[in-house]
Amino acid sequence: MQYKNLGKSGLKVSTLSFGAWVTFGNQLDVKEAKSILQCCRDHGVNFFDNAEVYANGRAEEIMGQAIRELGWRRSDIVVSTKIFWGGPGPNDKGLSRKHIVEGTKASLKRLDMDYVDVLYCHR
Repeated sequence: MQYKNLGKSGLKVSTLSFGAWVTFGNQLDVKEAKSILQCCRDHGVNFFDNAEVYANGRAEEIMGQAIRELGWRRSDIVVSTKIFWGGPGPNDKGLSRKHIVEGTKASLKRLDMDYVDVLYCHR
């Protein structure tokens, strides 16, 4: 696997990444997710992407649980998530400071992680 600098962030990410958009939560459970994520790691992928809106947050829960059950060191992988389409409430979506802070906290809780490496504005 080749690795590239992610802009000027200092992060080195695999040229291929795995995103959970149409898979985790809608089609695959934790057991299947673990198998896919491990295959990715076995082939050098270190960059894993998600978003608060994927499967209404379930994709983040599945990815977080799978990573935890696989016993991976958090420092060995790069995890991103996206904020914008959070929920039905008037402050549950958008890029206000309120939603960025609260949406990020909610994503971290679903992922069961202390931090994400990259936070995208999903708009």
